[in-house]
Amino acid sequence: MKAMTCAQLGGACDKKLRANTFEELARLSQQHGEEMLQKQDAQHLEAMKKMQLLMKEPAKMQEWFESRQAEFDALPED
Repeated sequence: MKAMTCAQLGGACDKKLRANTFEELARLSQQHGEEMLQKQDAQHLEAMKKMQLLMKEPAKMQEWFESRQAEFDALPED
């Protein structure tokens, strides 16, 4: 199992998310984001705006995604 923080995944906090695969980690990150959206957490809402802007440029979004996956792949198991 490996861990990355919400902030490492484009979010706004230091909450650690743990998963066996990057795809699973991405789902956990999305769930966390949805929880923060429901709470109207200002820091997370700002981070979401930045991610939405990034998503408008598919090449940049793909580059961002691949760099996060490479970061995950390089992490030691915890």
